[in-house]
Amino acid sequence: MKRTAGQDRSITAKWRPATRAIRGGTWRSEMGETSEALFLTSGYCYDDAATVAARFAGEAEGMTYSRLQNPTVQMLEERIALLEGAEACRAQATGMAAMTAALLCQLSAGDHVVAAKAAFGSCRWLIDSLCPRFGIETTVIDARDNAAWETAIRPNTKVFFFETPANPTMDIVDLAFVCGLARAHGITSVVDNAFCTAALQRPLEFGADVVAYSATKLMDGQGRVLAGAVCGSEEFINDKLLPFQRNTGPNLSPFNAWVVLKGLETLSLRVAQQSANARKVGQFVEGRVPRILHPGLASHPQHNLAAQQMDDCGAIFSIVLDGGRAQAYKLLDALELIDISNNIGDSRSLMCHPASTTHHGVGPEAREDMGVSEGMLRLNVGLEDADDLIEDLDRALTAAGL
Repeated sequence: MKRTAGQDRSITAKWRPATRAIRGGTWRSEMGETSEALFLTSGYCYDDAATVAARFAGEAEGMTYSRLQNPTVQMLEERIALLEGAEACRAQATGMAAMTAALLCQLSAGDHVVAAKAAFGSCRWLIDSLCPRFGIETTVIDARDNAAWETAIRPNTKVFFFETPANPTMDIVDLAFVCGLARAHGITSVVDNAFCTAALQRPLEFGADVVAYSATKLMDGQGRVLAGAVCGSEEFINDKLLPFQRNTGPNLSPFNAWVVLKGLETLSLRVAQQSANARKVGQFVEGRVPRILHPGLASHPQHNLAAQQMDDCGAIFSIVLDGGRAQAYKLLDALELIDISNNIGDSRSLMCHPASTTHHGVGPEAREDMGVSEGMLRLNVGLEDADDLIEDLDRALTAAGL
């Protein structure tokens, strides 16, 4: 493999984000391909026994096994790290593999985690169910309340874990304050940035230690593959995450890595247009529903904080209907263009009922505590014409009695 300019940090440091998204982390084989090569291989061959021994001992560069290194996957890791402004990145099989690895690689029995109560259902399961099984204490708080973070700290607190904006309540966490508080107490902050990606928000710039992703979402952006990623310092990635990943195996397939590489090439363009569409659609919907949770609208209680941290509003917002699940279902069933689906970040517009899908597993009490009501609907605004989306929603809102 030949290293291109995309591998030289002295060169890539000068590049702007759009260039990094196209060129960053690019390798080329002796064939000189323009598009990244897809290396579908589980293992590698060596010229002699001494070479393989040196590689496994860490004394020589080179691939040993695709659970540890793969050229296509490594290109993706280097590109994501460049976009994020991170020293290093490790790709994961899924977004939840990324969240799980980011936590368990650094936690042991007797440690304590402070986490946001408003979170994706599976992330809450990690905090509420998985961590306690291994003797890891957890506390969930209202992450919008800066004072709650400080109050929750214990002598054994090792990690702050949260997402911003939160799924699906769109709560915004004050990155600079919370990450600064964590560092002041020697606590590692782990931020789920899937709703934004580095195209809209870069938590490391606000003091975050670790950024985790479902690359399934905006990075792929077209609903094709599952993927995840964890970014951080070289010390964290190599000394804490890599041993966990090497021995537990939540690895990303080369094919899925290649697909996400292609998605990154258009990420900034898609996110910009989807944000514009989401703002226009949100402005229309706002006058028709009892409550809208949209960080790009002035009605959002944390609109100003979102504007300080995010380059744009993103593609996703939620609405809350007074008629509960029955009215929410009427609206969903009346849609003609927008698909009923629990995915997000897709170029297609998608809507779902979180209480019966993404957050069904956390139970009614936890849903109520985090603000996921029976009347809540989450909308991922895609790349269709915004006026077509508005017309579809107009019909569906009318059918639902709104």
